[in-house]
Amino acid sequence: MTPGKTLTLYIAARFLAWCAGVFGAMVFIVFLLDYIELIRRGVERPDATMLVLLQLAALKQPQMAEQIMPFAILFGTMMLFWQMTRSNELVVARAAGVSAWQFLAPAVATAFAVGVFSITVFNPIAAITQARYENLESRILHSSSEQMSFARSGFWLRQSDETGSAAVIHANRMRMADARLEGVTFLTYVNDTHLTGRIDAKTAALDSGNWIIADGFRWAPGLPQEPFKRLVLSTNLTPSKIQDGFAAPETMSFWQLPGFIALLESSGFSAQRHRLYFDALLARPFLLTAMVLLAAVCSLRMQRRGGVTLMIAVGIGSGFALYFFSDVVFALGLSDAIPVSLAAWIPTGVSWLVGASLLFHLEDG
Repeated sequence: MTPGKTLTLYIAARFLAWCAGVFGAMVFIVFLLDYIELIRRGVERPDATMLVLLQLAALKQPQMAEQIMPFAILFGTMMLFWQMTRSNELVVARAAGVSAWQFLAPAVATAFAVGVFSITVFNPIAAITQARYENLESRILHSSSEQMSFARSGFWLRQSDETGSAAVIHANRMRMADARLEGVTFLTYVNDTHLTGRIDAKTAALDSGNWIIADGFRWAPGLPQEPFKRLVLSTNLTPSKIQDGFAAPETMSFWQLPGFIALLESSGFSAQRHRLYFDALLARPFLLTAMVLLAAVCSLRMQRRGGVTLMIAVGIGSGFALYFFSDVVFALGLSDAIPVSLAAWIPTGVSWLVGASLLFHLEDG
């Protein structure tokens, strides 16, 4: 094995070890904090036993791990290069004619591979656990009764109230501009068991806590079918509640998102949240490589030049600055201020530009 290949494998193995260690420590800390928060929220819920809350915290961790991963790469890379600088391993490598770009290449390639693995293999697992977490949390901590599901033949919606009355609603399409359902069917129940009627109509519009149902037929057990021009049915749903009732993008795997986005848009709903999440997943491998570059800027400074502590503090601060910057840009994307795809890729692009330009300045300038 050539010296260059040996050095490449050595740096890649050390990089993985440091990042895995930092990642595990961060996930464990977040798990403890989540568990404590769930205990606080469930203190007045009789079904929220310690074991159930522990299960909730465990189900939430894969999704939290996905959010932690860029920080783990950033801090793990900083620890790796800082330790290699202190032990003079990088000094020896430079003396042998190895440039910074050459010993950064294994870390960048490994980070990219980790990113590809995270979106193709780990993300589907995280989506399953997140869906189970949200269902269990809704039942245990929120006692939620509104549900929604999609199919290619339309979408289903359920509403209920405190008196035990409920309705299952099917519609072919919804126009979000005026909160109007098209090709709609209402099945009304009492106590979730006794069918009290069925309504088939062309349209149903939400207006001040009521469904305004137009041009349809009404049926009740033991009575003949009755046509109507206008019918009012009370509801506690709002357009925002219906929009929020969709499966959260975090509960959809990388492989499911394109089909679900197409299904949402064909049903007349906005798929901006899901498009933003999908594009952010596509950008993740490049974001992780950008974290390596930013960490290198802050940790490759030689010991004799001083200011190592300050550079590490700058690295940590840059990680949190990137987190808040990403939140702002994503919010702009969701508000249509900038295109969604651009919003998803801006944090990665900025990180790459900043990291690469600073490295060029420090190493070649």
